[in-house]
Amino acid sequence: MADRDDAGGAGAGSGPGGAAPSPPAPTGDPPSVPVAPGARREEAEQDAESPVSEPEPGASADADMELLRALLSRTLGLGGDRAEPVLDELSLAGVGRFIQSDRCKNIVCMVGAGISTSAGIPDFRSPGTGLYSNLQSYNLPYPEAIFEIGFFKKHPEPFFALARELYPGQFKPTVCHYFMRLLQDKGLLLRCYTQNIDTLERVAGLDPELLVEAHGTFFTSHCLRASCRQRYSLAWMRERIFSSLVPKCEKCQGLVKPDIVFFGENLPSRFFALLESDFGKVDLLLIMGTSLQVQPFASLISRVPTNTPRLLINKEKTGQSDPLMSLMGFGGMDFDSDKAYRDVAWLGDCDSGCLALAELLGWKVLPPGHKLWGSPAPPNPCGTPLNTPVSPSGGAGGAGAEGTRGHRRQGGGEGWGNPPKAPGGRGQGQGEPPKEPGGRGKSSE
Repeated sequence: MADRDDAGGAGAGSGPGGAAPSPPAPTGDPPSVPVAPGARREEAEQDAESPVSEPEPGASADADMELLRALLSRTLGLGGDRAEPVLDELSLAGVGRFIQSDRCKNIVCMVGAGISTSAGIPDFRSPGTGLYSNLQSYNLPYPEAIFEIGFFKKHPEPFFALARELYPGQFKPTVCHYFMRLLQDKGLLLRCYTQNIDTLERVAGLDPELLVEAHGTFFTSHCLRASCRQRYSLAWMRERIFSSLVPKCEKCQGLVKPDIVFFGENLPSRFFALLESDFGKVDLLLIMGTSLQVQPFASLISRVPTNTPRLLINKEKTGQSDPLMSLMGFGGMDFDSDKAYRDVAWLGDCDSGCLALAELLGWKVLPPGHKLWGSPAPPNPCGTPLNTPVSPSGGAGGAGAEGTRGHRRQGGGEGWGNPPKAPGGRGQGQGEPPKEPGGRGKSSE
């Protein structure tokens, strides 16, 4: 499943374990700030709820406007001189040249449901086709109830019926997933932060150590009783879901739930444990298929250093500055103003964007349907770069010992053996032909 809030890269956000807006408030209630499951709404809205003092009688409109300008200038960076550009061109080609330069060593990916729609997994918010538009048969009080922990504890049947339709293992990774695998194999991927719960990042072979499943995963499940918390495997949960049984704990008969984040639950501790370190040293932020509407995930774009370029691959521009969110410390992206200096938007489906970037880099990513996509486990469809010289030993690469970059880590996901080692070398002369995995390896998680 993709994440609940992303509309297939079309401006909606995440999947089961992702985050959608809360149910509509009764008429007259103030609008709520979008918050991901697990985030404390009262904290996210505390600034919005803070009382604002009335202006002094007789205060001029000009003075009020000047105060507003100063506030926006400070919080949005709208004042002062234009920042020095960090790319030689604010375009996909400019990003490609940056990746090939010595300045780009650590790439962080932020992804949502838009990277999985081409795998056949519907997003949650697209009108007419999203899951929230097609849940009438479950007799829900409102669509989001299917992912609310309180509703689930009383009525788990609708969720498990939906899970049977969208269960991981029925879909194959997309070009976008394998592009991230290619970044990993070239030693460039620092971390992938995903809102999706479909586990396709694991199936594509991303090392679990390089993966942060911000909205949880189907990979494991736990008993909901605090006194028990018995853990269960993906296979255990799958057997019960496809037997149309509500999963009950074998130890205490409590209700068992996949470890995806529902509304009212905390985000995984791993999300908070890694983001300070990761976003402090990232050289390029690659954002794909997410609406950037749901906090705290959306706020990650403002955690990177000010000289870090940010590339959005999505069906529409998103993540741009919003005055309310900016006043709360969540600055947005700037694609079009005369002060734009680091943000690039490539508009279209995520697979096409990744293929376009790979072509600029001289990398080859095999598309879905290629003969190498086999059963039971696909071999690495990240092939040899397009212009790869052949070394005397017969392998791809030829960068030599100096300046080579080995794997940052090895590891396999569900359905994969360990990924092949890239001999190193930057730019177009790196990588090696895919190797058949030795069997369906188990994840370390």
